[in-house]
Amino acid sequence: MDLTVLGGAATVALACAVIFLLVVRSYAAFTHTVTSTAFPNSIMLEAAQRFRNDIDRLGKDQSSYLATGLVFAVIFFIIALLPPIELFVDTPMWLLVIEILLLLLTAGFVCYRLMGIVVTRRQLIFLRDANMATGHALQRLTMNSNRVFHDVACNGGVIDHVIVGLHGIYTISVIARKPSKDNRARLKGDQLMFAPGSETVSVARSGDKSKQLAGELRKVLGHDIHLRPVICIPGWEIDRQQSDEYLLVNERNIAMLTGWKDQKDFLLNEEVDAVQKELTQRCTRYRR
Repeated sequence: MDLTVLGGAATVALACAVIFLLVVRSYAAFTHTVTSTAFPNSIMLEAAQRFRNDIDRLGKDQSSYLATGLVFAVIFFIIALLPPIELFVDTPMWLLVIEILLLLLTAGFVCYRLMGIVVTRRQLIFLRDANMATGHALQRLTMNSNRVFHDVACNGGVIDHVIVGLHGIYTISVIARKPSKDNRARLKGDQLMFAPGSETVSVARSGDKSKQLAGELRKVLGHDIHLRPVICIPGWEIDRQQSDEYLLVNERNIAMLTGWKDQKDFLLNEEVDAVQKELTQRCTRYRR
């Protein structure tokens, strides 16, 4: 099989693969824009919804690249086995070499993207599971007018979970790290330290988002309100806590956050209803 056949087959197969990929991606973008439901006001965001969406998106990207590669391979081998030599016999050799190099570069890029998708999906799956474990544990607190909201958006970012009840409002930020053999963690001020002390994470960002949401809810209630920021580290054991501003928990003892309260943070029934109505609007999954 000479270079003319290889270059011609690669040219046709690459062109068909590119067209196929453009069609697939265009269709995916179109279906994403028209996604809707018959119950737009009744479906809420679930725990780790944004991570689930990202995983689904990456899965579709991975499938589209693999399908494109399959289309390329099928067309390439068909043309190589039944070569239309007359189409490429007059093609300069240097142009065929460039076409093959372009094919190799494209294949390298696709492999690089696929590897990146695999690594990113694996990380997102861990983040999803950590958030889902926390969200499911929070369901035990849905009593006495308490209600849990997931992926609550505010101007400061997205808060993983928010609990609203008569005893106040708690914002829960999930920090997901794979536990080591020594799976102890401690909180000192706004610094979260994972054993054996090789990694330190600042939780100040979680406090900032909590304050930002408090400022936005102030407009709803008409007076200042204090939100209690909670840091959840699924899979880790709480070694020590030296912080008055944050509460450190894991997915197993997260129910203890209800004991961290102050009477000045208590809400009236009508205030709870107003805040829950506001967060319901923010956390509606499908919006018209």
